[in-house]
Amino acid sequence: MNVRTLCLAILQHGDATGYEIKKMSVEGEYSYFVDASFGSIYPALARLEADGLVTVREETQPGKPARKIYSITDAGREALIGELTGQTDPDIFRSPFLLVAMNAELLPREHLVKAIDARLADLQREMELLGSIASSRSGGTEWIARYGMNCMTASHDFLTAYRDQLECLAVDADAQPGERAAG
Repeated sequence: MNVRTLCLAILQHGDATGYEIKKMSVEGEYSYFVDASFGSIYPALARLEADGLVTVREETQPGKPARKIYSITDAGREALIGELTGQTDPDIFRSPFLLVAMNAELLPREHLVKAIDARLADLQREMELLGSIASSRSGGTEWIARYGMNCMTASHDFLTAYRDQLECLAVDADAQPGERAAG
């Protein structure tokens, strides 16, 4: 999937400004699908408009510049369905925490403990966000929120159950680099 498809998917559920699309794709329920930014969203919207897949109208605001409101067209809906029915790429999972874990043998134990605690807190926040999405939506959105909660719960449970194995790989504060902590 790409940013154009993400924009069409968001607009399928209602008209939006470029800023609203960016906010939903970075912080909201659409943040799980495609890595999008202002730098990629506005060119994608311009191309979608040029291709006749979205329309744009300006809405005046007192004392502010006019807002551009984007709407999906019938052709855009057909293009979205075409993208969604095509072959999907494999999911991509990236985790800065896993890079820390991969190099646990280089790190002081206290740093590793903080990293594990931070990851567990992040997973808990993510599960709460997904829970609120699942409870406020229905259909496919509810299903994917519950799927995400299941994935996050499994990660949280694994990290909780096996954190001691990772912590044992760390170095003691007074050890030389590469020497493991007493475990």
